[in-house]
Amino acid sequence: MKAIIGKKLEMTQVFREDGTVVPVTLIQTGPCTVIEVREHEAKKKVVVGFGTKKHVAKPQKVAWGKEDGYAFVCEFILPEGVEVKAGDTITIEDFIQGDLINVIGQSKGKGFQGVVKRHGFHGSPKTHGHKDQLRMPGSIGSGGVQRVFKGVRMAGRMGGDQVTVKNLEIVEVNAKDNVLAVKGAIPGARGAYIQLIGTQGNVWQK
Repeated sequence: MKAIIGKKLEMTQVFREDGTVVPVTLIQTGPCTVIEVREHEAKKKVVVGFGTKKHVAKPQKVAWGKEDGYAFVCEFILPEGVEVKAGDTITIEDFIQGDLINVIGQSKGKGFQGVVKRHGFHGSPKTHGHKDQLRMPGSIGSGGVQRVFKGVRMAGRMGGDQVTVKNLEIVEVNAKDNVLAVKGAIPGARGAYIQLIGTQGNVWQK
C-alpha cells in the first residue's frame, strides 16, 4: 500500500551520480498504525494514525482503544487486492527510489493580504495622477445589480488551504530512519503533517 503520513522536516540538496544538484524535501514518514478499515459504496477506506498526542478527547480514546492519541489521522482509499486490518503497521518499505507520489498538505498562512500578493494584480501606474493607489484593485465592474458577484478577486485571508502537489519524484529512501527525500518543495511549514500517496504519473512523463 503506497500511502502514508509524514512530517515535513526541512529542505536540502542531493548530488546525483552525474554531478547534478537536486533540491529535495526531507519527510519523516511513519511508522503509521491502521486504526480502522471502512467500507462505503463498494470502496474500502483505511483510517491511519501517525505520531502521538498527549491530550485526547474521551470519544477518541474509546474509538482508538488507547490512552494516548495520534497527532494526525486521515483516511486513504484502499487499492484493490490489498488487504490490511486494524492494528497493522504501515512503513516506507513499499516506496522505492524513483517512485512518483502526490503530496497533500496545508499551505502556510499569510494572513490578510491585498490583491497584488493574493491574486497577482499588476497595480496602477506610478504616475499620471495616481496618488496612493499603486496597489489598489481598481474598479470591480458596474453596480447595476446592487451587489458584488461571488468570486470577485479581492483582498482577504491568504494561505492555510489544502494543497496537492502531484508527481514528485522520490530521490532517496532512508529506511533506517524512516526518512524520504522528495524532489522539490512541498506545502506547509516545518513540522507540518502531510499525506503521501503513490501514483503512476501522467502520460507525458512516461
